[in-house]
Amino acid sequence: MASATTSCRVDGLVLLRILRHCHGYTNEAPLDICSGVLQGMINGSVLEVTDCFATPMEASEEEDNDEIAEYSEQMLRLVREVNSDHVQVGWYISSLERSPFSRVIMETQYQYQRSLSHEHSILLIYNPMETMQGRLSLEAYRLSSKAMEVMNEGTFTEKSLQEHKLSWSSMFEQVPLDLHRSTLANTLLLELSSTGAVEPPHEFLTVGGSSQLETCMRLMMDTVDDASQDINRYSQFLKQQQRQQQQISQHKMRRQQENTARQQRGEAPLPEEDLDKLFKPMQAPPRLDGLLVSQQLSSYGKQLREVAGSNLSKLLVLKSMQ
Repeated sequence: MASATTSCRVDGLVLLRILRHCHGYTNEAPLDICSGVLQGMINGSVLEVTDCFATPMEASEEEDNDEIAEYSEQMLRLVREVNSDHVQVGWYISSLERSPFSRVIMETQYQYQRSLSHEHSILLIYNPMETMQGRLSLEAYRLSSKAMEVMNEGTFTEKSLQEHKLSWSSMFEQVPLDLHRSTLANTLLLELSSTGAVEPPHEFLTVGGSSQLETCMRLMMDTVDDASQDINRYSQFLKQQQRQQQQISQHKMRRQQENTARQQRGEAPLPEEDLDKLFKPMQAPPRLDGLLVSQQLSSYGKQLREVAGSNLSKLLVLKSMQ
């Protein structure tokens, strides 16, 4: 298996196609869920994303998911026929969250990194809300090697996480991202700006960020509820496990006392028992959901800090100008 790339370079055309897809070809509110396939090539330690295409909206029924897979295969075959970069190097999604890591996204990324026989596949996350506020939000992630080992085993128990030293902060690793534009594109932008055809951006001067703060706070509260439920489930498991261990200890003590009494009467001791049949071992709840919830809480906290800090800086600037 080849070593994973250390950075990725996204072509400007890819970014424009992602923007057009996620914003619904209009200037209206962005679509809720958008996803697509990334194409490109590997140049040394750099993963170059040179093209992409959108996939239909996912549905819950299996036949619709099969149609999406068939659509992606047909698109890759058509791209190969026109002698374009047809190597599948990952996928992209749009989300109003900074790091929308969920079980579905993690399993999908795992399939990408495993089925493509290398660790180069990345996930591009585009945040349309932050972009509409004047801050381009495009980040690249991939599953870490520790997370891939645990996913290969298929167990997310406490013991497995401790053996692999996997925590919520080491599940995904962020890949440094660089936007690339051709010389002709730079020349065109310079000419357009000099002629006044392109209006200077002014979104970054917008002070009002209440909608973004409200959305982030709402998502954080929902995630806190999920974290609380996960903690309660695990605490309940620990209590039941402790109660079972007490029952096993009491059973062994009664068994030992009875064997001692039988030996004093000159009788043979009782045969050995299979405790697993008497006391069924309790299965620990998987810790994957707890790890993902912790990852999301950390991401929301970082996003709130950045938005609040940016708005506070703007308010201070406006106050000094009055």
